[in-house]
Order: sequence, then structure tokens, then C-alpha cells
Amino acid sequence: MKKILFLAAALIVMMACNNTNPNQKLQDEVENYLKKYNEEYQKLSTISSEAQWALNTKIVDGDSTNELAARKSDEAMAVYTGSKENIATSQKYLKEKDKLTDLQVRQLEKILRMAANNPQTLKDKVKARIEAENKQTKTLFGFKFRIDGNVVTTNKIDSILGASDNLKIRLQAWESSKEVGKDLKAGLKNLQKLRNETVQGLGYHDYFAYQVSEYGMTTEEMMTLNKKFIAEIWPLFRELHTYARYTLAKEYGVKEVPDYLPAHWLTNRWGQDWSSMIDVKGLNLDSIIGTHTAEWVVKTGEDFYKSLGFSALPKTFWEKSSLYPVPKGASYQKNNHASAWHMDLNNDVRSLMSVEPNQEWYETVNHELGHIYYYQTYSNKDVPYLMREGANRAYHEAFGTMIGLAAMQKPFLANNGLLPKDAKTDEMQTLLKQAMQFIVFIPFSAGTMTHFEHDLYAQNLSPEKYNEAWWSYAKKYQGIEPPSKRGEEYCDAASKTHINDDAAQYYDYAMSFILLFQVHDHIAKKILKQDPHNTLYYGNKEVGNFLRDIMYWGGAKDWRTVLKEKTGSDLSAKPMLEYFNPLMAYLKEQNKGRKYTLAEKPE
Repeated sequence: MKKILFLAAALIVMMACNNTNPNQKLQDEVENYLKKYNEEYQKLSTISSEAQWALNTKIVDGDSTNELAARKSDEAMAVYTGSKENIATSQKYLKEKDKLTDLQVRQLEKILRMAANNPQTLKDKVKARIEAENKQTKTLFGFKFRIDGNVVTTNKIDSILGASDNLKIRLQAWESSKEVGKDLKAGLKNLQKLRNETVQGLGYHDYFAYQVSEYGMTTEEMMTLNKKFIAEIWPLFRELHTYARYTLAKEYGVKEVPDYLPAHWLTNRWGQDWSSMIDVKGLNLDSIIGTHTAEWVVKTGEDFYKSLGFSALPKTFWEKSSLYPVPKGASYQKNNHASAWHMDLNNDVRSLMSVEPNQEWYETVNHELGHIYYYQTYSNKDVPYLMREGANRAYHEAFGTMIGLAAMQKPFLANNGLLPKDAKTDEMQTLLKQAMQFIVFIPFSAGTMTHFEHDLYAQNLSPEKYNEAWWSYAKKYQGIEPPSKRGEEYCDAASKTHINDDAAQYYDYAMSFILLFQVHDHIAKKILKQDPHNTLYYGNKEVGNFLRDIMYWGGAKDWRTVLKEKTGSDLSAKPMLEYFNPLMAYLKEQNKGRKYTLAEKPE
């Protein structure tokens, strides 16, 4: 009996030994390294974020204190992430990546990717690039825009372009918005060189290729994908372009309809959104939202997310964010571009906005809070600090924009007191207005912006051709021309903040629009069982649970896997095209007898 028991015990021990992970020792070693790296990364990231926050929220003429602090903190982050030791250690472990867990491999690859932007083998170039980037930020957001010699805010410029029917005044406002490019051109030329040289130190061809690599794609694959997006929406965009030319010519009293849209005819400074030219009767929310405060707009956005089961924003969000315009007479300026910040990669989340009570800011608030709730959702025990980011950058943009779309649909507006429940609205005009926002954006994002930045970095575009290239692409993809002569003393591309401080990744936004309609289509049809054009997300916890499931893993899982698991399909523009399909017949009827100036197919 004892012999039998002994043999049984021996068998159990042998089985246990056979089940032991043969790679456990290596995995433990890697885990220990990653734990230490994550801790230091989070500490340095927090310091850097605080310094950048100060630089973006308090810009004082002649005071370089915040700029210096931001530069020093960025340099400290660069020294650590680009250290020879971290590069060597990651490369060593990745030689045995088949023995590591998927999450470990993803973190090690992320460490190497960050190192490529800050390699200490090129520490002088890294230092110079950081200094140049912070100087560019200060120049851009410290610039004083003027009309007739009077200093004006960008909100004022936008209000003129949004309301005035006087083409002379519109031209003044538009030209004023581009003056900043003159001051930014030399800095962009410097950044073009430094960004390329920095990443080339670890084998990337150029900075554009480096940014694209986050998607696991080559430059050629990304450019092919963006051209595919443009080709798919082109027939509808061509109709929209023809409609816009004739509609705006009539509005401004211009008898001869131009072949291409003069840029100052449009309300958006870059022509990326034409939606404000469509006034849907009964659906203009400015008169309603304008009776409330800016604080109400932000609280209303928070309430939408809370209705889906997300938690209230932390107290520190309200205490530390910069949500409203700089007070009149203030001794400082701030970044005027809306953004969301994950300060410590944990619970300190903030937003930088200049909210005013109008429809545009109502939508922007919903978008920015989408980033905030994404940050909060993936800040959990299963996601290391290194992986606390979107599944890819487009995911971050998609969720907020999708909530903005849902918040503008009639059932939501009626449910939340922004429209009478029996309000009569023109559904086709509503769809047209949405197309002027979402469809029109694709040629700008996947076309003008992406192709300009591709040329800037991948082909070392000459500074003597910056403006020529920019307007060549704007005409080719957006059907827009400048309203006045734009020589190479200007740098109109640089008036767009992303060219300076969020470079070579604007295709994120194009992809996010494709993604948002795919996810929205799934929510509408599979969860809500509603028409995608008329949904009511508000108060639906199942929708909230679905979104949290996608958000939870952040960058810890492959973005393609996440999309396929949650929606059952790969990335596809089909849902977006289906959403706007009813518009084609309407536009063709409106455009009968009109001259089309865009080619039938994009070049």
C-alpha cells in the first residue's frame, strides 16, 4: 500500500514538473525589468505632462520659464526612454520573444519604438528637437492674430467665418488666421530635419514611417489605405462639392460659380468641415444652448457618459482643467485647440478647452470627454502604464466623435430637452449636414494633410515648396483654392496645430471616422435595434458596457483583434457609405444641369 502511495505521489510530482512553464525564469526576469521600467516611465511622464500643461495654459510674452521647464522635463524623459541600456535590454529580450507573453512583447516593442524617437546615441539631435518643438508650440499659441490692427482671438475669427456674408470681411478674417504661418515656417523646416534624423538613428526611413509603424503598417500600406478611403467616398464628395459651390455662390451673391471653392467662403479655416452651411430648420441648437452657461455645456457632456454607466468625472478634473476662454485683460494666453490630457497615466485627467455655450462646443465637449473616459477605463490593474493608450490612435478619436454624433441625433436631443419631442425636422437636410461634416473631412484628413506630411518627411519636401504643395493637395482632394495670392513667404499648412505638435499622424482622424461609423452601426443594429440615423444611446447601460469592453485593454491588445472581437468584422468603410447612401439620389437631383469640376475618380 505504501509502495502504491509512493508511486502515486511520484507520478503527481512528475506531472507537475512536466506542466511547469519552461520559459518561466525568462518571463520572470523580463517582468521584473518591465515593472521597473513602467514605474520610472510613469514618474517621468507625469513630470513632463505637468510641464507641458503649464506651457500650454500660461503663455506669457517674454517669459520663457514654462518653455524651459517643459524642455528640461522632455529631455529627462528622452534620456530615459532613449538610453542605450534600455535599447540593448529590449533588443536582447526580443530575440527570444517566442518565449515571452504577448503583453511582454508588446511592451518591449513599445520601449524600442519610443527609443527610436529619443535615441541617446543622438542625444544632441534629440535635445535640439525637443527645444524646437517647445519653441514652436509657444510661437503658435502665443501669436497675436489681428484684423485691421486690432488683436482678435481665434474664436472671433471663427465667429466671423461662421456668420458674416460680407466677402471682404471674411477675407480679412481668413488671411489673419494664416499670418501665424510666416512665424512658424523656419521652425517647421528645422523640425522636418530633426524629426527625420532622430528616428533614422534606429533604422526608420523617416519620421512619417516611424509614426505609421504604430499601426503595424508600412508607409506604402498606410498611403494605399488612405487613398482607398478617398476613392470610396469620392462619388458622394463630388456631389457635395458641386452642391456647395452653387449654394455658396448664391448665398454670397456671386453670379459666376467658381470651379473651386474659395477658402474664405467656408466657415472652417482649413475647409475640413462644411456643415455650418446647412441650416436644418428646427435643429439649430445655438439658440437653446446659448441660453445656458459654458459650465452647463461641460456638465451636460459628463451627464451623457454617466447615463451609460461611466463614473462621474473626478473632483480634480474640475479643479485642474482649463475649460473656458482666457479672461479679458489676462496677462497670458493659452493653447486655443481643444485637447484631453492623461497627466499621470492614472487618475489625473484634465481637458484644455475654451468652451462657450454654442453647438460647436457642445459637440467638442462630448468628443474631448470621450478621450477622458477612455483614459479612465484603461487605467486599470491589467494594463501597464506603457500600454495606457488607445488600441491605436484612431480609436481615441473615434469614440468621442461617435458620442458627438449620437448626441446630435433627434431622439437624443428630444430626450434631453434640446428639441421639443414633437419637433419636425427635415431628415434629408439633417443627413446632408452630417455629410458636410463627416464625408467632407476624409479628403482633408486622408488627402491634403496626410499627403503633405508624407511629402514633408518621406520625400524631404523643400521649404521653397511648402505652400505650393499644400494648396496643390487642397485643390486636388478638397476642391479648394486660396482666395488671394499665397507665395512661399507664407506657410499656410503650419497654421494647423497638428503640423507642428502632433505631426505625421493626421490619418488617425480619417481612420477614426471610418471606425466610428462601424462601431455606431454595430451599436444601433445589434444592441439598440434602431435606425443608425435615429438612435438614443442615453441611459443605455448595455451600450456603456460594450464601449467599456473595447476601451478596457487600451494598447495591451492588437487593434485589429479588438475590432474583430467586438464588431465581428475588420475595418471597413461600408457602414459609413451605407449611412449616407440615401443622400446620393437627392444630391444628383439638386445638381442636375450644374457643372462638375472634380474628376469622376480621384487621381
